Amino acid sequence: MPVNAQYSIVRPGSIASEISALQRRKMFAAFLRSFTIADTDTILDVGATSDRSYDHSNYVEAWYERKSALTAVGIDDAGFLVAEYPGLVFVRADGRRLPFKDGSFDFVHSSAVIEHVGSFESQCAFLKELWRVARKGIFVTTPNRWYPVEFHTVLPLLHWLPKRIYRRILVGLGHGFFATEENLNLMSRGTLSKAASSAGAGRFSIKSVALVGLPTNLLLVAHKC
Repeated sequence: MPVNAQYSIVRPGSIASEISALQRRKMFAAFLRSFTIADTDTILDVGATSDRSYDHSNYVEAWYERKSALTAVGIDDAGFLVAEYPGLVFVRADGRRLPFKDGSFDFVHSSAVIEHVGSFESQCAFLKELWRVARKGIFVTTPNRWYPVEFHTVLPLLHWLPKRIYRRILVGLGHGFFATEENLNLMSRGTLSKAASSAGAGRFSIKSVALVGLPTNLLLVAHKC
């Protein structure tokens, strides 16, 4: 099956897509709860996508009310967001090398991106860059490696195997795109916490959103002030 710009093979309107939308609603609510966001505060969303398959593809841009507070960044062309959400700014850039000065935005949000930036070292560099451009805090989500279903491929349990074996099986199943570390490198609570510490994030906690009692996604919440 083809992989869309959301790094997903899930069909729009499918049960898996509806579950993803539900969990993203929970994550968006958690983002708003995690900080006291004033009307004058600015938000950078790192990971805007050109994919328009789902109504939750760019959920911060879609659901946050003050569009003029938002700057969206992505590696592919999501310029349509500017027309779709007047007041929003889009910048095409890599989240590991953001073209902004230190402390350019009050809050930095990034959802389901860090698992796609490559090695653990690249994940640390990604978080360090988000932390650099934030004045008040960052909010980063990623799928939980230890949830029984891997949401990109919708395959159960295989991702619990050692990564070398898991990737070999993915190739055999026709999922070669997800078999490379630069396209998919799942994180656990422990690796996300280690990456946040390595990136120099200040006061941080690892939270989660759950489905039937099991955590599907991990949420890194870090405060600068």
